Amino acid sequence: MEDPDKKTELVLLACGSFNPITNMHLRLFELAKDYFDETGKYKVIKGIISPVSDAYKKKGLISADHRVTMAKLATKNSDWVEVDDWESSQSEWVETVKVLRYHHQKLLSSDPTNSLQNALPLTKPGRKRKQEPNRHDPIKKKTQSPDIKSTPQIKLLCGSDVLESFGIPNLWKLEDITEIVQNHGLVCISRAGSNVQKFIYESDVLWRHKNNIHLVEEWITNDISSTRIRRALRRGQSIRYLVPDVVLAYIEKNNLYNLESEDKNAGVVLAPLQKYASDSKN
Repeated sequence: MEDPDKKTELVLLACGSFNPITNMHLRLFELAKDYFDETGKYKVIKGIISPVSDAYKKKGLISADHRVTMAKLATKNSDWVEVDDWESSQSEWVETVKVLRYHHQKLLSSDPTNSLQNALPLTKPGRKRKQEPNRHDPIKKKTQSPDIKSTPQIKLLCGSDVLESFGIPNLWKLEDITEIVQNHGLVCISRAGSNVQKFIYESDVLWRHKNNIHLVEEWITNDISSTRIRRALRRGQSIRYLVPDVVLAYIEKNNLYNLESEDKNAGVVLAPLQKYASDSKN
């Protein structure tokens, strides 16, 4: 029988454009870590920033090379948040649920004591795994601190705007939303003026898995956004103290954001809208 006093290890994954990364993006991780620390039930062992690939086709999205570099500069001094460029290096847009599966599989493969029995399913909900043949040997437990459970969980970290985007037609597949909240879970940092609880209540899928959605109140409000950062840069206004100094220096050195860059992908339909709208017609 499992000791109820043991803590569950968590990895927090944030997906997005990070165009550019801001102090608010970094604050999401700190707010989430504080929240889980205060519960006494979890131990956050890692944070992962995963910038989207250029194939996402979002308006004003500069190259992934620049966005990944800025994110790495921003997290250089962090002892627990890191940047992963697997998603950004893909030639095609990758659904968020597949990014979660990828990082979950990495966690499992890095721990040789993990087995199919304690792994979360990487397939769609409802499909059963086939039993691995000739697997009768007892599983040896991982040597670890006595107050930590062995298998880390990976949760999607986001702002309330991302959670509410679940309601935008053809932006997310319902089965992907189900897999995210059922198999992994959400950590949502609420922004000023949002009503996340109401949105969850009005969604049957989110309501069904509401216990796997962690809502974190941001009491020290911070409404920095990448969109506002880019607007200020186009107008020649200062963004100091809104992004890390090393990111500001990189932006200035490479002249990254201007009227020309903001027109990139103008008139191009966002990758998920292209894909899912096309799928619904077939």
